[in-house]
This record gives sequence, structure tokens and C-alpha cells, in this order.
Amino acid sequence: MTVNKCYDKEYIQAVVQERTKWEQETLKGKNDTGDYNTYSGIPIKLIYSPEDVSDINYLEDIGFSGQPPFVRGVYPNMYRGRLFTVRQLAGFGAPEDCNKRIKFLLDHGATGASLLFDLPTIRGYDSDSPEAEGNVGQCGSAIDSLQDIEALFDGIDIAKVSSSIVTHLPSTTVPILSMYLVMAEKRGVDFKDLAGTNQNDFIMETAVGSGPEILNPRQSFRLQCDAVEYASRYLPRWNPISFNGYNLREAGTNAIQEVAIAIANAIQTAEEMIKRGLTIDMVARRMSFFWDLCNDFFEEIAKCRASRKVYYDIIKNRFKAQELRSCLMRFHVQTAGISLPAIEPLNNIARSAIQGLAAILGGAQSLHIDSYDEAFSAPTESAALISLRTQQILQNETNVCNTVDPLAGSYYVESLTEEMVKRINSYIEEIEKMGGLVKAVETGWLHQEIANHAYQEQKGIESGENKIVGVNCFNAEEAQSAEIEVFEYPATEERQKAKLIELRKNRDNEKVQACLNRVAEVCRTSENVMPTVKEAVREYATLGEIQKVFRKELGLWKFPLI
Repeated sequence: MTVNKCYDKEYIQAVVQERTKWEQETLKGKNDTGDYNTYSGIPIKLIYSPEDVSDINYLEDIGFSGQPPFVRGVYPNMYRGRLFTVRQLAGFGAPEDCNKRIKFLLDHGATGASLLFDLPTIRGYDSDSPEAEGNVGQCGSAIDSLQDIEALFDGIDIAKVSSSIVTHLPSTTVPILSMYLVMAEKRGVDFKDLAGTNQNDFIMETAVGSGPEILNPRQSFRLQCDAVEYASRYLPRWNPISFNGYNLREAGTNAIQEVAIAIANAIQTAEEMIKRGLTIDMVARRMSFFWDLCNDFFEEIAKCRASRKVYYDIIKNRFKAQELRSCLMRFHVQTAGISLPAIEPLNNIARSAIQGLAAILGGAQSLHIDSYDEAFSAPTESAALISLRTQQILQNETNVCNTVDPLAGSYYVESLTEEMVKRINSYIEEIEKMGGLVKAVETGWLHQEIANHAYQEQKGIESGENKIVGVNCFNAEEAQSAEIEVFEYPATEERQKAKLIELRKNRDNEKVQACLNRVAEVCRTSENVMPTVKEAVREYATLGEIQKVFRKELGLWKFPLI
């Protein structure tokens, strides 16, 4: 490594001598002997000084924004040139109901649409399926066919509004992305004008979520890669995958594991795309990531900065990307839903605002701030508006967007960033020694990691070691949920069932069956399933019908016992 020009050895020695003198004469034993650690277990010193960053070379390890290793941000002028996209999740009821909420948020200043689907949709069941009973339109919008996607985006200019489509599972991503693309074709919108993201991640099916019927990890990964390959070839502004650290964190990981697992997925995806004949530059430029920002303020900021450095090194030096753009880690942040208790829920406004501030100081490209009432239901309109206004206050009233990476140079933040880089790389190496992330899922290793962390976290809450104000510290004598307005889900199930009856009566069922047969044939080959699924949804094959083909042809799997 080049000699660090910021601090020479003599200067550092002088700092060490002064620190020792300070400890002996000024601190005088006031430094308690308790253990202080970040949420991820990194020890925290009482005070940081130049000696803690003496091994860091500014130009090589930190640099400037828009230049390698991108610790300070992916764009040169960051928010002065491009503010983070203001997204608020919308999803409940029938697509017609959700459409109104999307328009409400856009009318009040949101700059992108972010769509959440109900559990039956996420798991690939039609609204009239027995498995869907009681969950249709709850905590997300119900989507059964192309006509529902058209209703969801009715009156919304998809050529101008970026859409984050939270499909979670690859087996759901493929048909719903296909529906979106067919809708665009019917509207005459060129694919090059479509901007958006799919949350398309095989670990959501095989390690984080659960369901009655689960595709095996390798086939789920295959569908994930089919969507990535198709978009890399035909959708120049679309992010076909958002490597999902967020739900990993919510299920049970720390900040280091969250980033390392997501990047391990990106590595295996890039390797598969290269096998399919794409270059790393065709693929990496549209990869995106999804982080969960929790309450450890400085660690979360350091996580964001460290993740960019790790990703740059992998894409540039391991995969030999030729284009600088390919090395940019772009990520969306959602504040931590798991940190929002039902007790004293108005406190959650402060929690989410602090987490949102950390996202901005960490250089996020888009942001969703959770609403205070999410422990009870989908956000009410008033709660969603508070979350939207919180983002707008941060953008417009605080001046935090006016300079790039304002915490750079902090002895603590720089030291913590470098330590996280080391630990993230070490965890990625551990996964790769097992044969990659797919293998880590197949063997149950990842399930065990999640379970272990979730158990320890809950123990910490119950013991009071992990403090939650109003819950296990500073709590009222009779702590209970506040009386707040709770969102009432519109009646959805019968409406969706009626639409499906009409759909099946009016479509050409012979054409639909022929298309489904073709999907089945392709599943038995190594061919990309996206084109045949697109033709099936064009003929109004339903999500559930396509999923049945996937389950039959690709095979089911059970979580390993842990």
C-alpha cells in the first residue's frame, strides 16, 4: 500500500503519547469497564483519533464521490445533481383500490411508485384458490392477471414514473414483470423508456419466507436469472433484481451478514449470466440492492459506505468490468419495520426519521420511510402522508443533501467503515467456500444463521440488553398499544373472484392452454422462460396457472430442519 500522506509515523506516535497522557491525567479511571459494541458486535472505543485511521490511505481507500472505490457515493455531485427517489409503499385491496393510493402519494410529492402485493400474489396463488382464503387484499394488493396490472397502473404514465415492484419471489417476478411489459406494449411504450425495479430474489422463497409449496433453490435461482437475463438484453433502464438484504435483516441477520449475503447472491448471479453469454458490463449496470437501516446510526451509515467499496472491488477486480458504471452499487433503503413496536406507536415517527437520515448520510439512491402504524395494518392515508412528509423535510429543511458524504473524515466512521469492509469480505469468503449461496441455502446453513441471530436478538430484548424505549425501558406501568386510527382493508376477495370468473369465461381458453403447455416445455430445457410466459399473460393466463406449471415442472422443496 502507498504510504499514507495524511499522517506520518512521527505524528501518529505523538497522538498515541498524548492519548496515553489523556487517559492517565484527564480520564483518570472514568472510562468504565463495560463492553460497548455495535449492533453487529464490532467493539466501540471510548474515543477515536488519527491513530485509528492511520492505516487508511485517503486516495485509495476513500477517494472522492463518483470515483473508485465509491465509498463517498456513486455520483460525483450526489444529491445536488440527483435527489434520492422518494418512494412510499402502496399496497392493499384490489388493484383499483391501490391505484388510488399510488395517485395520492404521487400527487403529494412522491417521485416513484412502490407496489406491494398480498400474500397469495407473492406466493403465486390466484384469489379464488383455497390457499388464498382470508388473505386476499390484506397487507398488499391482489394481482391475478394482466387486467389487474392494467388496473393498478390506470392513469399512471409508466414512461415517466419509476416503479418498484415488490414481487419477492422469482417465480412471481417472471409472470408479473411479463404482465407489466405486455401492458407497456399495449400502451405503445418503448421498453427503453421503462424505469423501475423488481425485488427478485430466490432467498425470499427458499430461506426467508415460507409457504405451502416452495420451489427448490436451484430452480428458483434459475428463474431469478431468467428475469435478469431478459432485462439485461431488452430493458436498458430496468433493474431486474434487487438483492434483498432488507428481508434478511428483518428475518434475523446483522448488518454485516445482510450485506455479505446479498453480495454473495450478486456474485453467483453474475457468474451465471456470464455462462449464458452476457458480459459483466451488460449485467452489473442494472444490478441493485435493498438495505434495511436499523437504529445503530453510525453502523448503518458505515454499512452503506462499506457495501459500495466491497462491491466495487468484486466487480472491477474479480469480474474485470470495463465500464465504471458497472461498478456502481446503487441501493434502495427502507427503514426498519422490525424496529417499530405496537406499544407507544407514535415513537416510531422518530425512529423512522432517524433511520431515514442515516440512509441519506449513507448515500442511498431511493428511500421508503415506514409509517408509525405498520405494526397494526397497512398505513392509513394520514400515516403514509407523515412518512412522505418526513422524507420531504429531510430533503428540503435540513441541508443534509447539500454536501457529499458529510461524515467522511470522522475518525469513528472511517474506522468503522474499514472494519465492516473486512468483516463483509470475510463472510462472503465463508459462503463461497461452501460452493456459493445456492449451496448455502440447500444445506440449511443460511437458515441456521438466520435462526441463531433471531434467537439472540429476542433474548436481548427480553433481558433488556437490547433497549426499546417504551417497551423494555422507560415503559409506562401499564404499557399497551395506543388507541390510534387503524386502516380498514376494503373487501376484496369476492370482487377478485368475480373478475376471475369473467376472465375465464371471456378469454380464449384453448390459446391459454397452448401457451401454458409451451411454458411447461421450456421449463424442461435451459431456455429462458420469460418470452413464453409473456405470451401466456398476453392471452390472460393467470398468475396461479403459471405458478402451477412452475411447481409441476421445476419441482418442490422443503426447508431443511435446523
